[in-house]
Amino acid sequence: MQVEEIGKLERRVSLVLPLADIEKEVETRLKRLSRTVRMSGFRPGKVPMKIVAQQYRFQVQNEVMGERVTTAFNSAVEEHKLRVAGTPNFSAKPQAEEQSGNVAFDVSFEVYPEVIIGSLEGVEIERPTAAVGEAEVDHTIEILQNQRVHFHAKGEAGEHGESGGSDAAADGDRVTVDFVGTLAGVPFEGGTAQDFAFVIGEKRMLPEFEQAVLGLKVGDSKTFDLTFPEDYQGKDVAGKTVQFAVTVKKLEWPHKPAVDAEFAASLGIADGDLAKMRADIRLNLEREVRKRLESRTKERVMNALIAASQLELPRALVEAEVKRLIEMTRNDMRERGMKVEDMPFPADLFQAQAERRVRLGLILAELVKNQGLEAKPEQIKAHVEDFAQSYENPTEVVRWYFADRSRLSEVEALVLEQNVVNYVLEHAKVKDVPVDFDELMGNAPR
Repeated sequence: MQVEEIGKLERRVSLVLPLADIEKEVETRLKRLSRTVRMSGFRPGKVPMKIVAQQYRFQVQNEVMGERVTTAFNSAVEEHKLRVAGTPNFSAKPQAEEQSGNVAFDVSFEVYPEVIIGSLEGVEIERPTAAVGEAEVDHTIEILQNQRVHFHAKGEAGEHGESGGSDAAADGDRVTVDFVGTLAGVPFEGGTAQDFAFVIGEKRMLPEFEQAVLGLKVGDSKTFDLTFPEDYQGKDVAGKTVQFAVTVKKLEWPHKPAVDAEFAASLGIADGDLAKMRADIRLNLEREVRKRLESRTKERVMNALIAASQLELPRALVEAEVKRLIEMTRNDMRERGMKVEDMPFPADLFQAQAERRVRLGLILAELVKNQGLEAKPEQIKAHVEDFAQSYENPTEVVRWYFADRSRLSEVEALVLEQNVVNYVLEHAKVKDVPVDFDELMGNAPR
């Protein structure tokens, strides 16, 4: 049996099967079926063979034919030591073969490519670094304080006093307003609101709008011009100058909680110990920083591997990955409450991502096989235990992972990737490059 090359990765084999053998097996199965088949008007096992054949011959023929073709194909694959990528395509040949007592099929398929990974010695990789010190802990505490800010009406006595100063709108105040925006004297879509609240300085509104409200008191009104940016999402007003009339209905000042025992307790420190709070924050920061640095490093390593490798991509694997990505996207959107039944998911939107994932998968598999980088049981256990430390009950998390093989498989894949990253870093030229802490963590600049 010959294997025909019809492309760089495409192959084709022709299979010829004796019809007599197939028919013999069909008859055997029909006789076996007749012993148990049930039909109205007949006792079990007493249905005439002719009726059984009329009812089930087509189904049984398909089953036998499929099994024989698959067996013959698998034998050809084993004989020629082929690694089939994706699902083979079986197509029956014209019935000329049947005149000689045979039935013939062509099977077209793709094989896995040869993966050539170049030398890593000349590859340069910048590895991001970041340190967690007291300043980073202080900044994180400030962020946690800001997340717990609550507001009090200006000028009204409360548990935290009055406004402590002017009763006019200031930076940081929450302002509730009515406003109407007009273009050439006509209200425009999206330019009118009532009881609209925003915090001055959070940049939810355009800077000119926030600036116009500063200094106003409850009951004050103001009319001002505002020019929208050219790239504003509202196309009707983008780049145009409009006029807003705004009335302040409510002013509230922000109260930031003090860093005290009560604050520490709100973060889960039962006894309110501030030193313990700082230690916990630092530990969590170090864990999160490490995770983000590892993610960035892995991305750069994977890019370096792609650049250093040569291979052809099996079309079947890419198409399967596109379908998988589409289904993942559809399920994710469905879980978010979106109706996706009639929503189009063009394959070309996922093509580049699918190609990258398939390419990396083939490269990593080759590197793991050649360099013995498989995930070891002790590595998997250590990864699960480290991950579990960020939860309240680490022991339960570890038990949950080890109770399901599929969960451990996900961890195994992560460990394998990390083994590859470590291997590449050991053999490439690595330069450590400090990164800004706030940029790494996605914080607003200080």
